[in-house]
Amino acid sequence: MKDKIKELKIIATKLRIDIIEMLASAGSGHAGGSLSCADIIACLYFCVMRHNPKEPKWRERDRFVLSKGHACPALYAALAEAGYFPREEIFNLRKLNSILQGHPDMNKTPGVEFSSGSLGQGFAAAFGMALGYKMEDNPGHIFVMLGDGECQEGIVWETAMGVSHYKLDNLTAILDYNNLQIDGKVSEIMEIAPIADKFRSFGWTVYEIDGHNIEEILWALSPERIIPGKPTMVIAHTIKGKGVSFMENQVDWHGKAPAKEEAEIALKELREELERLMKDEGSR
Repeated sequence: MKDKIKELKIIATKLRIDIIEMLASAGSGHAGGSLSCADIIACLYFCVMRHNPKEPKWRERDRFVLSKGHACPALYAALAEAGYFPREEIFNLRKLNSILQGHPDMNKTPGVEFSSGSLGQGFAAAFGMALGYKMEDNPGHIFVMLGDGECQEGIVWETAMGVSHYKLDNLTAILDYNNLQIDGKVSEIMEIAPIADKFRSFGWTVYEIDGHNIEEILWALSPERIIPGKPTMVIAHTIKGKGVSFMENQVDWHGKAPAKEEAEIALKELREELERLMKDEGSR
């Protein structure tokens, strides 16, 4: 397990490097929320989920829906790392006719399960996928990631009620809880706490974890955590802009790409961290 945790830390750092690379190349996009969810997405695609890049439409695959679609650079980085498309494509982020648009497009990007962006709708789509899998006796599992500001949307609570009503234990939601949204602190814009109690009251099993602790992420996403007949919500406490010192906990980096000089500083930090992790791995 220690080797796997180290491997996932390395992958998550690579994803963060790719996020900065593609945003700097595009000159626009969402840095903060992409960096905050990189550890979780690394765990999903490289340990937890059953999926096959050579057969993206495999019927029994686990599916991941990024409901907070603006954080798609993290998803694109993982899909490229997994082999769904060549890594070179990340430098075409947000360009006309690119397969990597500013929000996920299931008709353009191999491996993208739903075209998200309108907040809350990805969660509702995941509900439909999970219900469909149940009706077909499909063994696959549905994972969906929401943002904390996204939980201010009414559709989130309609979906939470519906998922519980249909006892969809084949759906796991993950909340990227970094407490910052585009206009400021979530707690000041529209408080969502106590979010764990709210989901429990809707009939969900709830776990709270450190969203940057690989061991805790894997624990929460393990099949052993699923209670039969109940959907699972994993509340992952994260840091917006995680991994880049001048971006961490800074709301200004919600929807801004780094300039050339800023990207160089960010990449230097991340590459030094990758080198440290690789060195530790090689010394084992």
